[in-house]
Amino acid sequence: MKLLHYLAVVGFLLGTCHAQLPEYYQTINRVTWITQNIDAILPTWRALGMTDIHKYPNVKAIGKDHGKPMTIYTWQVTGRLGNLTVNFVQPAEGQLNSYSDFLGTHRDGIFSVVHEVPTREAMDQEIQRMANLGVSVLQQVTSEIDHTPVTYTYFDTEPQGKYVLGLVYWPGGAPKPLEQITVSHIAPDVRDAAAVSAFWQKLGFPGFELEHAMPRDDSRYRGKPLSLAFDVGFQRMGSMSYEYIQPPSSPANVYEDFLKLHGEGIQHIGMLVNDLPKATAVYEKLGFPVWQAGAWGDVGKPNSGQYNYMDTDKVGGVSVELIHAY
Repeated sequence: MKLLHYLAVVGFLLGTCHAQLPEYYQTINRVTWITQNIDAILPTWRALGMTDIHKYPNVKAIGKDHGKPMTIYTWQVTGRLGNLTVNFVQPAEGQLNSYSDFLGTHRDGIFSVVHEVPTREAMDQEIQRMANLGVSVLQQVTSEIDHTPVTYTYFDTEPQGKYVLGLVYWPGGAPKPLEQITVSHIAPDVRDAAAVSAFWQKLGFPGFELEHAMPRDDSRYRGKPLSLAFDVGFQRMGSMSYEYIQPPSSPANVYEDFLKLHGEGIQHIGMLVNDLPKATAVYEKLGFPVWQAGAWGDVGKPNSGQYNYMDTDKVGGVSVELIHAY
């Protein structure tokens, strides 16, 4: 969702960037999205607009997990939701690795936000920088994708940062989305947003100030009136922002529902649409109703807007927030 003071917050964050942070963090290359069954969810995401879909059966990745040598087998599919590349990963059953650990703890969901490094040396330098700051490598694997040895490094940031920070080195450059900007933000649900902000600041990322969102008469939860106050903070990184939400346990709301089902982590992705009723109807026709709805500002006037959270949790553990800004 967006708030009345969103632009002011963005301006503040743009002014608080950290010079020591590598430039490649200003661009998100993709998200690693872990699922128990790609075949069960892929048709829905294709119907909801995922494009440029590539399938990679039986991917063999060699590397280390928690510092121990390991070979991991996965079934992967890559596609694009507008400007966001999604890499669905289904780990083979019976393996012990960080992908499987995530499924065991959170069920389906976005495991990592991944940034592309220009060279392998740059990746190694960042591994050392993170180590100096007390953050170790959770998992590092290399696999052949389209006859190219692609290396992913995932840092152990989830316990305090609430998602896994990832890097990818793709010789010759990773494929990039061509579509216009559609995904505006990625939103983790957290219990203690101030602690999360402090953690990312320690690593050189922008921190964020919390705002208190007050209840509105036009908010709805599962079609019924919702009087909800909660805290939210925006962390701006290049063209994408992170929206950290710290909800109350009651009244019932989409954020607390996620925390109860999955624990802390990325609850939704925000997608900009020109026609909210039309976009909403596409989801509803496929069996995904509005989970929660609301607005910000004076609806219909500049610096205002409306949003609908669509109940897509059952096809990947992440909700889609459709947003129309005036």
